[in-house]
Amino acid sequence: MSSCAILVVDDEEELRDLIRHVLERAGYSVACAANGLEASLLIARCQFDVVVTDMLMPDRDGLELITEIKAKHPALKIVAMSGGGQIGSDQYLSMAKGFGAHVLLRKPFAYQALLAAVDRARAGQS
Repeated sequence: MSSCAILVVDDEEELRDLIRHVLERAGYSVACAANGLEASLLIARCQFDVVVTDMLMPDRDGLELITEIKAKHPALKIVAMSGGGQIGSDQYLSMAKGFGAHVLLRKPFAYQALLAAVDRARAGQS
């Protein structure tokens, strides 16, 4: 597998660490951010191939982050993930797709679904 840098953005530390572990075991280089603001700072300093972002976070949510990525880094691939919230995960993921996310991932998900989502994003598939 070719080297690929992935940024994982989620405010839930345990899930963020689990996703990082799964991706690193699959051979990816992974950085993490706890919210969209941290992610923006990392994206400005580092080169990433894929951003895997939660939708509901404090300090810049997933939709704001996706909007910023599409404006400043249009080639960067985005996997949007959501477990719901007040309006449900399908609505958040539908909005994420409209804002420019390439692949959608509903929480909770299996490791294989995560790896498949990242592979699809890298390949430019939705």
